[in-house]
Amino acid sequence: MRTLTADLLVLGAGVAGVYGALAAEARGARVLLLSKDPLPSGSTPWAQGGVAFPLDEADLEAHLQDTLRAGRGLVEEGVARSILEEAPRHLERLLAWGLPFHPEPTREGGHSRPRVRHLGGDRSGLLLLQGLLARLRGPVLEGHLAASLLVAGGRVAGAYVLSPEGPLWVRSGAVLLATGGLGRLFPVTTNPPGATGDGMVLAWRAGATLRDLEFVQFHPTALPDGSLVSEACRGEGAVLRNARGERFMPRYDPQGELAPRDVVARAVFAEGQATGGVYLDLRPIPRLEERFPSVVAQARALGLDPLREPLPVAPAAHYAMGGVRTDPRGFTGLPGLFAAGEVASSGLHGANRLASNSLLEGLVLGERAALAALEDLAFPLGAEPLPAPLLDPGLLPALRARMGEAAGVVRRGEGLREALAWVQGLPLEEGLPGALEARPRLEAGHLALLARLLLEMALLREESRGAHFRQDFPQPGPEAYHLEAQGTSLRKVPVGV
Repeated sequence: MRTLTADLLVLGAGVAGVYGALAAEARGARVLLLSKDPLPSGSTPWAQGGVAFPLDEADLEAHLQDTLRAGRGLVEEGVARSILEEAPRHLERLLAWGLPFHPEPTREGGHSRPRVRHLGGDRSGLLLLQGLLARLRGPVLEGHLAASLLVAGGRVAGAYVLSPEGPLWVRSGAVLLATGGLGRLFPVTTNPPGATGDGMVLAWRAGATLRDLEFVQFHPTALPDGSLVSEACRGEGAVLRNARGERFMPRYDPQGELAPRDVVARAVFAEGQATGGVYLDLRPIPRLEERFPSVVAQARALGLDPLREPLPVAPAAHYAMGGVRTDPRGFTGLPGLFAAGEVASSGLHGANRLASNSLLEGLVLGERAALAALEDLAFPLGAEPLPAPLLDPGLLPALRARMGEAAGVVRRGEGLREALAWVQGLPLEEGLPGALEARPRLEAGHLALLARLLLEMALLREESRGAHFRQDFPQPGPEAYHLEAQGTSLRKVPVGV
């Protein structure tokens, strides 16, 4: 078996992984960065929205209040405050590195004022990631997929990896998970094909805790193929209309099209059900093609012309607020294992992520987690890989259909129970794949396992809060709590504990 060694193994080459790798390199660490897809990879390049930075000291409190309001009682206030306090330092660094942030911030849903900084119009994520990748000194190994973590005596000490040249062992002093979310669990998603929850499953099977998986944010305005129409379009004047041509958002929220995403997604879903469809009218935006070139190109690829007609839109699975529970420095509680970005549940997003807080979290927590990992390096003997879950990928269309029906924008206990019984009957196997050709079976296994945990949490949460809406329990409960899964245990934990 081929073996590589590193001080820090980083899994995932989106904003959190690359920024974390840069931080570790700056400290002189030997860093190995793996990407399962060709660069630029992950969800970061798909991010049309920008990065939400507080405008100044006075705006920090307003940004914090917007974050708390959007998170519906589940934001860890101390974590959120510390991230926002640290944000200006990262913006200054990125500007010094020459990243082309537009000087004028924009306003997006849930924000009380314009504070979102964009790059290249609606190509923010792509340009941000390209700028970070250009500064890396070490290589990124593309086409490398971690199938299992190496564990010795309760400590993570590397990973068993599938590569184009065959399997290999990577022995490292610590591992940073930055593998993104689980959007491919749903039939319509804005996420890339690789968003199969890999890091969440790797961590959970090694003994880490998964938290709040039931909170999946559905972006309100996706085109029929799942491609995203940036929320910044609504910030610049785009209007939602139902099939009767009526503007409807002011009936649902005083903020109209700029209400938090959970509110807009449910309104779009309801109006679509009631009238037969929902459309986003981009024509009020001046210089539309110049300001949102990606949106215009995506629409035209579908035979639509946003300069002449409103675009048909519907909610699509967009962002996982839940994930691997971490502390404010990205530590998972499992020695040697750290996590940052969408794979993690740091406490910033709560039950509903505030628009454009995610890239900021990737920067701040990516660096924090990498530096914390360098303080906890160890190379125990006898580390061995854990078995991985495997499933026939031919079952994925049926799994996604079940999840879309039962765990979409609107949920009911009966549908959740039926879907859970079906998922529990899937022929999930365990093993250690020996070739990269096993990637579809491995990803299908990851999604099936996460589907079960998500459905169990959605059933246990008998309330409506943020992105989790139960028709049979339409009001929030009296107390805010997290749901945590560790091994076979599923428990409620008060916020702040």
